[in-house]
This record gives sequence, C-alpha cells and structure tokens, in this order.
Amino acid sequence: MRVYVPLTLPGLAAAYKSGELGPGPVDAYAVTPALREWYVSDDIEELEYAALNRAAQSSLRLLAGNPQAAQRRVVVALDVPDGAAVADPDRGLDPASLGEVRVAGPVPLAKAAAVHVDAADAETDVAAAAAALGAADQGDDDAQFTVDGAADHDLMWFGVQEIPHLIG
Repeated sequence: MRVYVPLTLPGLAAAYKSGELGPGPVDAYAVTPALREWYVSDDIEELEYAALNRAAQSSLRLLAGNPQAAQRRVVVALDVPDGAAVADPDRGLDPASLGEVRVAGPVPLAKAAAVHVDAADAETDVAAAAAALGAADQGDDDAQFTVDGAADHDLMWFGVQEIPHLIG
C-alpha cells in the first residue's frame, strides 16, 4: 500500500539522519474507503494524487507550527505492507481526516519511493498560507483564499537519492 507522510525539510533531515520515519506511530495519508467515497473516482492515480494533496495540507500545518523551518511542504511517498496502515474507523467520515492513516511502527526511509517538495518559488505563498491557517480554521474567507493559494503550487518529484541535495 502506498502511503504519503507529511513532513517539513527539518523533519526530512531528521529522517535521513536516523534512516527511518518515526518512531511510530507514523501519521500518513492513503487511498482509504472514505477518500474513495469523497473523491468519487475509480482511477487509482487520481485517488493517490488526492491522498498526496491531503498529506501536503498536513505538511502545511506542520509548517504553521514551525515558522522558522524553510516554508516548503514535504511529503514522502512510501510503500508499506497491506494492513500496516490503518484508518481510524471512528473518524472515517470526518472531512478533516479523509485519507488519514496511521502506521504502527517506524518505517525505514529505504522503503520510500519518492519525495515531493515545493519548489523554492512557492515559499512566499506557502509561508503566507501557513500563517493564515488559524484564521482560515475560524472561518475567515480571505485567510482561506490565502491557504488555498499554496495548493496552486504542485509539489515537485524527487528520487530518494536526491534527499541529501534537498536537505543540504
């Protein structure tokens, strides 16, 4: 099963140094039954892209809590055995938790398939979005517009071997 783990660049550096994502449980996003129902598609690539975007939104929340970090969203895509990623059945239909799963233990970074990171030119919009999250959560439409602006930037794809360059 492919899961998408939201991080920040300092979080990616720590994972690279330790060789694993964790300690567990590791919060991630995946194609869950609730995500399938919400997205209404049978195309697995579209569904995985939706899970990736959910992880990118979660990465934005991590950045909001760590404003001194480089303001670039980071998502690590990795494969775990089927059944290793479990959705909380009590939150399955909660719109805020669509696609959310938890992997019980630490995951070796060697299991990563790719790393997705914002380009440097997205930093201004991502920083503004991270700063506006609180107001957006309180229903401020202007703040929500700013938060949505981060989603206008597609995450770039990097091979795992490129992690040293990303965190350097």
